[in-house]
Amino acid sequence: MAATSGRISLWAVEVFLATAREGSVSAAARQLGASPSAISQQLSTLEAALGAVLLERGARPVTLTSAGEMFRPRAEAILSEALAARAELALADPAAMTRFRLGMIEDFEAEVTPRLLTGMADDLRACRFVLETGPSHRLLDQLDNRALDVVVAADTGAAADWMEVHPLLTEPFVAAVPRGAIESGAGAVDTDVLGQLQALPLILYSPRHHMGRLISNHLAHQNLRLAYRFELDSYHAIMAMVAAGAGWTILTPLALDHANRFRNRVEVLPLPVAPLSRTISLSARRGVLQAMPTEVAGRLRALLRDLVVSRWITTLPWIGDSLRVL
Repeated sequence: MAATSGRISLWAVEVFLATAREGSVSAAARQLGASPSAISQQLSTLEAALGAVLLERGARPVTLTSAGEMFRPRAEAILSEALAARAELALADPAAMTRFRLGMIEDFEAEVTPRLLTGMADDLRACRFVLETGPSHRLLDQLDNRALDVVVAADTGAAADWMEVHPLLTEPFVAAVPRGAIESGAGAVDTDVLGQLQALPLILYSPRHHMGRLISNHLAHQNLRLAYRFELDSYHAIMAMVAAGAGWTILTPLALDHANRFRNRVEVLPLPVAPLSRTISLSARRGVLQAMPTEVAGRLRALLRDLVVSRWITTLPWIGDSLRVL
């Protein structure tokens, strides 16, 4: 391509990175909320401004040319500097923040996420908020790919040097059983609880997700081979089946909150095996958003303390400090 004078826009740089990451123009368009023709036009404009072909758009998936490989780290640096500038300006003048891309695990979407976004919207009045919910591993991948600015997810043990991590909450795994199915009742584990539970099928949270693998690995380490017929990745579907008496499950208080409408037909017991817990953290690219991740983590801790921890401790005193804000 002949060298052509032109200007490089931040939007074009973002479009280039999204296309390289997603592997197609149409996927980049969906991720950015634009039309495929608009994405193609931005790519053409960027290539004309740089005087080089960056992407082999005829390939499936779209691949980077040698020039695209050279430009990609520069493009990532450009976007990082732009994000840092936006964050600095937002800290000095909250009205200056124009976009905030947040990834949240679905466990928070009923109460915590709406309260967080409402509070931030009051302070960042010119900001457009983009929310994506999903499993922890996918959200962290999106953060790695610069598709999200901040992610709230379960720790997966995959924290990298480029990440800043703010622990928010630790929560235990508990047993949720059909009400009346266990003679001992909720409040204390007796030696027969596991035996009674083994007479019911286990409804397993899918090992395709990190939480499901955590549960499966824990049971394996306890040398427990619990009979199960269902592997589901929906809290609502799992809790509906437990409420209907189809079996029991292992989840966390946040997961139970997500399917709260079934609680009156479900009993929550301490896990009748060795304790298991997980940590929820906020992660961002180190130093890019300045002090904003720390500020958002502070907001979330206050919300979790008020909306989650205090209520569960009141409802189930035996849960103690196994559920706590960090």
